[in-house]
Amino acid sequence: MEQVLPFEGEGDPLFGELVGEGWDGRLYTDLSVLSPQNLITPNDRFYVRTRYPDRLDPAAPWRLDLDGLVTQAVSLGLADLPEATPRGVHLLECSGNSAGGSFGLMSASAWGGVGVLDVLSRVRPSAGATRVLISGFDDHSVPSMNGHSTPGASWIFTFDQLEQAFLATQMNGAQLPRDHGAPLRLFVPGWYGCTCIKWVNRITLVGEDEPATSQMQEFASRTHQEGVPALARDYRPASLDPAAMPIRVERWRVGSGVAIRVVGIVWGGARPTESLSIRFGDAAWSPVEVCPPATTSATWSLWSTAWRPPAPGAYAIRLRVDDPGVVTKRLDAGYYERTVVIDDA
Repeated sequence: MEQVLPFEGEGDPLFGELVGEGWDGRLYTDLSVLSPQNLITPNDRFYVRTRYPDRLDPAAPWRLDLDGLVTQAVSLGLADLPEATPRGVHLLECSGNSAGGSFGLMSASAWGGVGVLDVLSRVRPSAGATRVLISGFDDHSVPSMNGHSTPGASWIFTFDQLEQAFLATQMNGAQLPRDHGAPLRLFVPGWYGCTCIKWVNRITLVGEDEPATSQMQEFASRTHQEGVPALARDYRPASLDPAAMPIRVERWRVGSGVAIRVVGIVWGGARPTESLSIRFGDAAWSPVEVCPPATTSATWSLWSTAWRPPAPGAYAIRLRVDDPGVVTKRLDAGYYERTVVIDDA
């Protein structure tokens, strides 16, 4: 490979470096380095959206309270939880992932933890308990300076939505790091990161008329809700639609000419897809040349295609899923479009 061409008009984050504090803490993952041998993000490179709260004492014993519409409330220590088991490789994407951070608020890890419904088996629901409010410690001494975050880490789910959810205690075979929610982080496979509450300390059973939490309201537009519903029951699942984007444009010198290869990722949705098409600028859509069948829709997979630009210039690269039965809201809106400049062709 002679050169990896940069994407134009995006931010220039310091990949893999923690910056900021509290709600404004960030770490961006460099997606351009992904390869078939390198699809799992190391813990120190996994994206961070909010740092470990400075008002949280890591040495204090952790308690998880189970209360609300239950016959008897229970308070559990970490030793009272079921033994953690492997939960597989899952991708996590921040609902605010954007070109401003080179789409680096997205990573994939091998997780371990305990099932949420297994933990809830420790209490008996009362009449009227139809939903589950999961909350985490969210108290920082320094307010958000950019205005993009507000206090209140919690989300409300139906019991069915938590069938595959787990409280993560491990990442990539190691203890869950503090900035990733230690000791307990909710993980809802296939849902945006704003629902995967960190530093979980309370699970409350609630009824059908429970108001939406402040976090649900804050992220309503980013999770594709209809307006900002007042009641939790009116929220759609905050699940990731199928999506795809380029992560690397490779420029190769071949004899006296130049060859271009575009490498990208596809992720999201309830089932894997290999029906991808790509468009460069105003050219016609064409099938992605190499799109191996994904073995799971829980994480990302790589695709690639050769490209011969007709002339030097700036080209917007856009993907689509060629399946009319699949909803792809962000792809349809051009959300993951990226632009590259070709100096010679």
